[in-house]
Amino acid sequence: MRKSQPKKIPLAPDPKFNDKLVTRFVNNIMWAGKKSGAYIIFYDAIDKVSKITGENGYEIWKKALTNITPGVEVRSRRIGGATFQIPAEVRADRKISLSIKWMVRYSRERNGKSMAEKLANEIVAASKGEGASYKKKEDTHRMAEANKAFAHFRV
Repeated sequence: MRKSQPKKIPLAPDPKFNDKLVTRFVNNIMWAGKKSGAYIIFYDAIDKVSKITGENGYEIWKKALTNITPGVEVRSRRIGGATFQIPAEVRADRKISLSIKWMVRYSRERNGKSMAEKLANEIVAASKGEGASYKKKEDTHRMAEANKAFAHFRV
């Protein structure tokens, strides 16, 4: 039997927008425990987004995150010696986690001078329904659609 899960430590909201989601995002950007550096990158990216679009950068970032949030994903399940990719709904906390991870990952892979610039470009692209992180969401949904025949194996 599994042991009980540890308690989730509540996140402190960020200083500028007073939003816990921003803190969660910054925690994913952070490298080597440099949280203040990660905050600087995030806030610079939000400023660049508002310069590029002429709108509120924070709202664009939120829209971008909702655009790349997956609804379904495939999970591997072994049945009778064969492994099937079974489509499954994504839990609410995992949806947010996946979208944040994808945005940060594909921002890092982009071409650009600074991380703030790369992140800003990825945010703008995702808010328009373009970019690598949006494509990842589409691919995830396409995989689930293609394997819909195995949905009856769901646990």
